[in-house]
Amino acid sequence: MARLRSLVTGAAGFLGSHLCERLLARGDEVVGVDNFVTGDRRNLEGLAANPGFRFLERDISRGLEWKGALERVYNFASPASPIDYLQLPVETLLVGSHGTLHALELARTKGARFLQASTSECYGDPEVHPQVETYWGNVNPVGPRSCYDEAKRFGEALTMAFHRRHGLPTRIMRIFNTYGPRMRLEDGRAVPAIVSAALRNQPLPVFGDGRQTRSFCYVDDLLEGGMLLMESEEAMPVNIGNPVEITILEFADAVRRVTGCAAPVTFHPLPQDDPRRRRPDIGKARRLLGWEPRIALDEGLRRTLPFFRERLGGASGGGK
Repeated sequence: MARLRSLVTGAAGFLGSHLCERLLARGDEVVGVDNFVTGDRRNLEGLAANPGFRFLERDISRGLEWKGALERVYNFASPASPIDYLQLPVETLLVGSHGTLHALELARTKGARFLQASTSECYGDPEVHPQVETYWGNVNPVGPRSCYDEAKRFGEALTMAFHRRHGLPTRIMRIFNTYGPRMRLEDGRAVPAIVSAALRNQPLPVFGDGRQTRSFCYVDDLLEGGMLLMESEEAMPVNIGNPVEITILEFADAVRRVTGCAAPVTFHPLPQDDPRRRRPDIGKARRLLGWEPRIALDEGLRRTLPFFRERLGGASGGGK
């Protein structure tokens, strides 16, 4: 592939920072954009010395400009955890609407391909299982999670409007639960909450009865799928996630197994509108992209633990 210049919004976030690294490793020049509302400057430390990396501190809800050429725009800017978007509901809606509009306009102006990082939350609490891309979802439009769910659904609609009206080459990736290094310890999602507790030898927090299911995809697998999708010719949404479905209690057992922690589970009230089941149908990704995840949960957790230990200051409950 010829050397490309790619712009990544949300570059200081969990997924965005890993994406920047992968693009640089491929040989791209990368322009990273973030306003650090939920991103972490430490995630960019390994990129700053790379001569192919430029960084812009911008709130894309207010505008997005770049004077040079661009061939790819990856829109990953948004709060992504319940704690964040419940505290920042207006900001979440604005980045999903105004921010996506500005990123699309930039791609149109530059003649660049555009990838929208969407979410399995577009399916809400699904009544179709596993979730296929043709399912329209079961979303509460006025519930506490709606600021995120509807922002992403609007972002998809806007992306398709640009594709149909302007002929912009757009891609939509529906991301299912993803984990790996650089997740924020305090972001409230199951992986950092349970792993952090295990490394501290504290009770593992589980919301509800723990029988709700998720499908956990390691970050490297997720981004490989996203990059393949960007280079494809598919404009309609594509699920990118791990089809292996487990309960949260089973996930807690996996964390115990990998960390050696023997702490018990503690149960907490289930948040409103929390999905009961979550599993992607990835038949479309297999067929169009030749993609499926390769990293099993235990291996992904082992790759993730050093980061969590470092962030916790070396605290460890097990030691595997």
